[in-house]
Amino acid sequence: MATYFCDPYCSGQGGTSENTNGLIRQYYPKGTGFSKLNQSALNQTVDELNNRPRRRLEYRTPAEVFWSEYSGALKTGGAVLIT
Repeated sequence: MATYFCDPYCSGQGGTSENTNGLIRQYYPKGTGFSKLNQSALNQTVDELNNRPRRRLEYRTPAEVFWSEYSGALKTGGAVLIT
């Protein structure tokens, strides 16, 4: 399983991780046995979370943000984007 760790001394990353953990807990409370869940139930939860609008993303969904950045349609506000 892939695991994400926040970079040291980068407090801006921790909040997103903690918020996502809280959203997952709405579907699976503490103590939930994941061995009893099937893959389709987990995939449905992931799909719902990725298509849920977030205030932090200006009420866009994480999927919308990902695909807009991935497709090169990132709004840069007139700035030059250096990758």
